Amino acid sequence: MIVWVNGTHGVGKTTTSRLVQERLPDARVLDAEKVGETLMDVSPSLPRTGNFQDWDPWRPLVVETARRVLDYAGGTLVMPMTVLVESYWREISDGFAGHGIPVRHFVLHTDPETLRHRILHDEVMGPSTFRLGYVDRYAEAARTWLHAEAAVVDTTTIGPAEAADRIATAVLAEAPAR
Repeated sequence: MIVWVNGTHGVGKTTTSRLVQERLPDARVLDAEKVGETLMDVSPSLPRTGNFQDWDPWRPLVVETARRVLDYAGGTLVMPMTVLVESYWREISDGFAGHGIPVRHFVLHTDPETLRHRILHDEVMGPSTFRLGYVDRYAEAARTWLHAEAAVVDTTTIGPAEAADRIATAVLAEAPAR
């Protein structure tokens, strides 16, 4: 199974995903961003797009990487990754479905004011114009398709541990009895 943790940049996907992994038996974290980083290292570089998700190889490589890891290690993959383009999400989720891999899709959400505050006062990464640049894109995706495609975990008033508890509880509640 894949537990996909979506949401905009700076909402806490990576931290929450690590905590979800600790709460689920036989779980591992696979950050799909690493697939993008691999593509960014191609030399000479791939055509400039501004976002590695726009490169056609990224989406099927994410699916194939996850499939291969699951085939090799089994268990559950917790995958933190922002995907705000609906057609990209469809390609990824359809790819998993084509391999018979169940996906639980969660979106970490917070209101735009809280999100901007968190980004501007991030003690680890510092303020990030990159992250701020996605606040409105996320709001549009949330309004038009994203929240309908996933279980929304509102993190406006809760921290990563409680968000991870909610996700793990939901996943375990649907797990087949062994």
